[in-house]
Amino acid sequence: MSRHIAYLGLGSNLGDRAANLATAIERLVPSVVLTRASSLYETDPWGYSDQPAFLNQAIEAHTDLAPRALLDFLKGIEVRVGRIPTFPNGPREIDLDILFYDDLVLNEPGLTIPHPRLEQRAFAIVPLAEIALELIHPVSGLTISEIAAQLNTSSIRRIPQNTGTTP
Repeated sequence: MSRHIAYLGLGSNLGDRAANLATAIERLVPSVVLTRASSLYETDPWGYSDQPAFLNQAIEAHTDLAPRALLDFLKGIEVRVGRIPTFPNGPREIDLDILFYDDLVLNEPGLTIPHPRLEQRAFAIVPLAEIALELIHPVSGLTISEIAAQLNTSSIRRIPQNTGTTP
């Protein structure tokens, strides 16, 4: 099997947010091999504002899983970490999204890569920029750095305890 590079976005705004993110990352192994992780960022909710702030993080990983299998695997981790479906953009213990998968552009029921509206979501772009500044969005042709420069990032706060180094 060939090894693919996937960029994943992680978010949590219920319970022990940092522990939820750490638990989700631990459960990725061995199907997903973490190669880089951003710092944690506290961000205001997006889409539905009457909920607690999120902790967000981006990771770069290698996997042999195909895109749909990776999505199913991530959804299984969400359930095991305690995610209970509410409503779109609602509060959650954990949210795991495929932001990019190699340079794939895919749009099928339940799975769109790159992640829909990613270039509008500073909460995902800022952590991603920390680990993949020159990554090129395969649809827009812009680098993550260029996308980040177009976004309002004033409500995003880096949590200083996490160094953002390679694990």
